[in-house]
Amino acid sequence: MAGNNEQNSRVARRKSQPKPPKKHWFRRIILSLATLFVIGVLAGLALFFYYAQTAPTVKQSDLVNTGTAKIYDQNDKYLTSLGTNDHEYVKSSNIPSTLKNAVVSIEDRRFYKHKGVDYYRILGAAVGNLKGSSLGMQGGSTLTMQLVKLAVFSTSTSDRNLKVKAQEAWIALNLEKHYSKSQILEFYINKVYMGNGIYGMGTAAKYYYGKSLRDLSLSQLALLAGMPQSPTYYDPTTYPSYATSRRNLVLEAMYDNKVISKSQETAAEKVSVKTGLTSSGRSSLAKHEKTNKILDAYLNEVRQDLLKKGYNLTDGEKVYTNIDMDAQKRLYDIANTSQYVNYPNNGKQTFQLGVSVVDSYTGKVSAMIGGRKTGNVTYGTNRAVWTSRSNASTMKPILDYGPAIEYLNWPTYKSLSDTKYKYPGTNISVHDFDNNYLGNMTMREALVQSRNIPAIRALQAVGKSRAKTFANNLGMNLKTVNYANGIGAGVSTLQVAGAYAAFANGGVYHKPYYIRKVTTSDGVTTSYTSTGKHAMKKSTAYMITDMLKGVINSSTGTATTAKISGVYQAGKTGTDNYASQYKNKVPSDAVVDSWMAGYTKNYSVAVWTGYDKSTEAGGYLDTSNEKISQQIYRAMMNYLQQYSPNSDWTKPSSVGTTKKNGIEELYVVGHLFSSSEASSGTASSASSSSTTTGSSSTSTEASSRSSESSSSSSEAASSSSSAESSSSESSSESSSSSEASSSSEASSEATSSETPTADTNNTTEGQ
Repeated sequence: MAGNNEQNSRVARRKSQPKPPKKHWFRRIILSLATLFVIGVLAGLALFFYYAQTAPTVKQSDLVNTGTAKIYDQNDKYLTSLGTNDHEYVKSSNIPSTLKNAVVSIEDRRFYKHKGVDYYRILGAAVGNLKGSSLGMQGGSTLTMQLVKLAVFSTSTSDRNLKVKAQEAWIALNLEKHYSKSQILEFYINKVYMGNGIYGMGTAAKYYYGKSLRDLSLSQLALLAGMPQSPTYYDPTTYPSYATSRRNLVLEAMYDNKVISKSQETAAEKVSVKTGLTSSGRSSLAKHEKTNKILDAYLNEVRQDLLKKGYNLTDGEKVYTNIDMDAQKRLYDIANTSQYVNYPNNGKQTFQLGVSVVDSYTGKVSAMIGGRKTGNVTYGTNRAVWTSRSNASTMKPILDYGPAIEYLNWPTYKSLSDTKYKYPGTNISVHDFDNNYLGNMTMREALVQSRNIPAIRALQAVGKSRAKTFANNLGMNLKTVNYANGIGAGVSTLQVAGAYAAFANGGVYHKPYYIRKVTTSDGVTTSYTSTGKHAMKKSTAYMITDMLKGVINSSTGTATTAKISGVYQAGKTGTDNYASQYKNKVPSDAVVDSWMAGYTKNYSVAVWTGYDKSTEAGGYLDTSNEKISQQIYRAMMNYLQQYSPNSDWTKPSSVGTTKKNGIEELYVVGHLFSSSEASSGTASSASSSSTTTGSSSTSTEASSRSSESSSSSSEAASSSSSAESSSSESSSESSSSSEASSSSEASSEATSSETPTADTNNTTEGQ
């Protein structure tokens, strides 16, 4: 009995003992997530303030759009603006409340409630960003933040990131502390882009309706309020259906925001978006567009240059350029009329060109044109700055003969062999157009007749490294050089004109530039210039110039079409022939494109001509039009020289003269080559006492056709082969030229081999 009681007692005690608590896993998960959330928020705040510290400072002048950049010519005469019309700034008191309500309703309905940042919208944008949508970052913008974007940042995709968004928010918060809502709205309405080069809704009212904002209807104001989202597609003159949809969306937002009644919304939606449109604004635009069409290529480069310099182009900057407007008009007429040049019309493609005119003394870009018959385009293709087409034989003075004179002290009578020859280290032969070899000739004759093989021999002798240095000192920006580049590389007419200007200017190179000074809306003026640098010795510049005179004046020269009676000038032609895979698709005399570059003591002019799609139907030049580049050059240079002094170059004391085979030749004083030395490449150190004035050569060697040659090019190769992207050279090169022994550098290079770029794998030749 006692045992049973004891047992019962143990059972009772066991039942009465409390059970161990259950594990609360769910609670722990919630707490962990909450902790992670707090850490994430704190980290986000820390990152926000880190970005905020680096936010740019915004001045009132950044917020007040005083108009588009105004462009002036070389004589400080106003020409045009980078926008369409002069900007009309509208004060808040003259902005209708209807427009303010429309803008707030469609862009930022909580505008009057937040302090610059709408945290509800920011949170939604952050979620969108986490989902991988760039629109998420955009969706969080308040009107204040949009104003900051317009004033400081940009609407490009690159500025849609967390850092920029954080800085926008920080600046917006600060703006709201210093400016009223009314002021911020005023800044925004006057700063937004409204299409057709127009900034500000007040300017848009004058352009589209010929009225001020106060005189516009609800329908018209609603349209203006909605246009900034996509100014091109909401243009009522061009896309009325899109414009109607956007206007109606704004009206609906205004009704939802309780700033208009339903009857007002319905009545405004029934009004055609074309109601009230006027042509007065567009007629002024027509005059504006005519001027801008003439200036298009130049304006495009000025615009890009301003952006690089940090100007936003919407603050009424006064931009004083180097453009000679009379010369620009003449260049435009040369390109677009038949008054000066008869252009071909094959009915398949438009014959095209690119021309750059540079002041020889200063590097100022005086005129530029990027194409002909371009239609009504703004900032169209500028072929004057193309680097996708080889400059052909216009490269020979820059990469071959100039360095040979500069570094090896070659005289103009240096003997070079025009005999069978292969690119060093390859089995690829170098040819001229006639597939003939003229034997030994002087450097002067080789350059005047533009023979390829002597040019490459010269490059081999001087060495690619020094040749590249010489060329880059003239603005070529070559990253690599192979031997084929001696007869052409991917450089622009602007680069060639700048380089040739250095030959004209005694060896002093000025980087071509467009802008002389800029005055901002707050009166600060910044001046710009191109500081000259000695790119070569005076002797080199003079001797190259003397030889290039013969290219124009000699009976065997390749640029006789460019001759202007009585004008002292020098120049070089260049043509690119088709690669072998295209030769059977074009006539035997067809070439890809044609160049002419020349200069006086006053101006340097470089011309490219050809077709945009050279491998498609009608894309080739033939003997009837390959000299058009020379005609363009002659017409332009003839105009320029009418208003410029015509004087010959003065031979520097470092250049001596000597008679060779009845021709007056030049040499670097202290390096008078004998006949045998001129052939071998060694030089005497004896100084010359000759003081005879240098003159251009008239070569006695006859030629059935001027035999200029250039590197081969195909459309596929040309479009991708600029100097910056030339194919890399392999490590082993073998030299077979005796001239290479005259340079230690060339001798060291003789142990390597190279593979020419695609445009040189086919031996071609040109005019």
